[in-house]
Amino acid sequence: MKNPNPYIHRDISWLSFNYRVLQEAMDENVPLYERIKFLSIYSSNLGEFFRVRVSNLKNIVRIGKKNLKNLEFEPKKILNEIIKIVTQQQKEFSKIFENQIKPALKKEGIKLLKSNELNTEQSTFILSYFNDYLVPYIQPILLKEDKVKPFLQNGALYLAIYMKDKGKADKKHYALVKVPSDITPRFITLPSKEEHHIIYLDDLVREIIPSIFPGFKIVDSYSIKLTRDAELYIDDEYSGDLVQKIKKSLKKRDIGPTSRLVYDRSMPDHLLNYLKPVFEIEDSDLLPEGRYHNNFDLITLPDFNKTQLKDIALPHLDYSQIDEKNNIFKAIREKDHLLYFPYHSYKSVVKFFQDAAVDDRVTHINIIQYRVAKKSKIMDALIKATKNGKQVTAFIEVKARFDEEANLHWGETLEKCGVKVYYSMPGLKVHSKMAMIRRVVNGEEEFYSYMSTGNFHEGTAKLYTDFGLFTANPKLVTEARRIFYYLETKNKPTKDFKYLGAGPFNLKQKVRQLIKSEINTAKNGKKAVITMKMNSLQDPEMINLLYSASQAGVKVNLIIRGICCLAPGIKGISDNIRAISIIDKYLEHARVFIFHNKGEELVYLSSADLMVRNLNHRVETMFPIFDKHLQYIIKNIMKIQLSDNVKARIHDHKNHNKYAKNDGMPVRSQYDIYYFIKRRLEKVD
Repeated sequence: MKNPNPYIHRDISWLSFNYRVLQEAMDENVPLYERIKFLSIYSSNLGEFFRVRVSNLKNIVRIGKKNLKNLEFEPKKILNEIIKIVTQQQKEFSKIFENQIKPALKKEGIKLLKSNELNTEQSTFILSYFNDYLVPYIQPILLKEDKVKPFLQNGALYLAIYMKDKGKADKKHYALVKVPSDITPRFITLPSKEEHHIIYLDDLVREIIPSIFPGFKIVDSYSIKLTRDAELYIDDEYSGDLVQKIKKSLKKRDIGPTSRLVYDRSMPDHLLNYLKPVFEIEDSDLLPEGRYHNNFDLITLPDFNKTQLKDIALPHLDYSQIDEKNNIFKAIREKDHLLYFPYHSYKSVVKFFQDAAVDDRVTHINIIQYRVAKKSKIMDALIKATKNGKQVTAFIEVKARFDEEANLHWGETLEKCGVKVYYSMPGLKVHSKMAMIRRVVNGEEEFYSYMSTGNFHEGTAKLYTDFGLFTANPKLVTEARRIFYYLETKNKPTKDFKYLGAGPFNLKQKVRQLIKSEINTAKNGKKAVITMKMNSLQDPEMINLLYSASQAGVKVNLIIRGICCLAPGIKGISDNIRAISIIDKYLEHARVFIFHNKGEELVYLSSADLMVRNLNHRVETMFPIFDKHLQYIIKNIMKIQLSDNVKARIHDHKNHNKYAKNDGMPVRSQYDIYYFIKRRLEKVD
């Protein structure tokens, strides 16, 4: 049975999110190199989207209509809409880059040259560069119908070359050359006296092609890229060695079926038609783009130390109440501590583990690892703790998409050093972000927990906005211990969770209950307000509940960075729902749920978005903030974000992505939050 309420398909909503990223690249008020960064992010996002989401839709289509009776959408229709939207977005991408970015770079004395624009010195330079660095990696392939079909590496750049015989002008030939951008830099700085000159590696290779095919006349070359299905098809049941299955599947990842062939839209039809059967490409797999692909490489465009072309830096703020304490555990025992990254420095979290590693009274350390940095001081601290005789346990989720290999590496490294490592659970992803430390003081146990909306990743902590709570509150640590016990024993908790929302046990029920409570309050004619911040809102039941809340008179404020399948502002259905998305310097990643609760506000932080997968198929943690002062900080941060009229976009049922403008003073929430936190720290110091 189809949902009677309006529901925006998640993939269409995601494309709307990625368009908001593209909007930042369009905005001439954004510093030039930040605009280039957003072009890079847009491209990277889109690549993953095709590898995962589009591949999934194509697989559903392949199953056939007979097996799709319970599906609430038409996959073929959604696929067609995706291609239509992406094709239009790619045209805008090219216009932004060619008509805005390149001229703006030129004004700054930075020129991207094509091979026909090089002077004699530069032509000599690229020939030397080619001979010195590229020759071993150039593998020309002459395409012939009677030869074995070449295999294109996933995501690699190739030049499809149209050639003719030097003696027979009417005879067409086609060839491929891989652009080794995975080996050498994508952008090569050329010798120049006054200005900064750069050439794409692609164009450098184009210039050398005649020497690679000396018997042919090169007519032209066109860039292509093939994207393959990245989903891991693992029989994730209650049998078999899951880790070994994932290792085996990882080896197959780059040879999956095609999800798209990106090609230069100026490519002639005869060449495109020749390539389709060679690579077993259907028309639905074709996606035209500009001259250059893999535009996520734009993040590596040399900036020549022109810092004025970037955002004003916001130095991370030290949290002295923990950072400067000789005994971090005493500080946590005295009161809860809340940090908001990347505004606060992440060194407080690192200190938590480093101090535990050398504290004689610490006996146990437990941690959940979903994503972690390649070089991690936290992991180093766990290894040191083991060497110091602590019992260290790490639960590692090896199904964290695109981080499986890194997580397996860390798991093996930790095991070799004596850490007790538990791996993924069949049928569930473990997405909770928690750590627990046990100390014994005068024969008495003490427990300390760190709960967060983000991962233990020192790298992303500089870019993602996330809350982290240090607590020794018995109400929280007692229930947190149950989650760790479940992960280690696979035995479901025998006691109910009273304070935590723990997926998959009571999280959905708890959120449902909190929303229904506001609905009942509104029906009784009293003030009712729900404020929610998350990455994605997709679960149909949660959306229907929020529609019911709106219709009952509950004021609903939503801050949703990414997917929003709910359609706000529809008369009689969602009049009382306002939803915004903020795209700016940092990636908004925190999840915050606030309920008015008849004036006694309830404030929760969570690792979970309101998506079907988070609420039903993941181990998640939603934790309450009891301290009124910390509640005040969170509510003020939400208030600042809801007031954003510079970087906020309005969610609506037509995905217009209009900016949330008004006539008041400009509020750029990320910067205003930074100074709000800085002022509060200065008062404490």
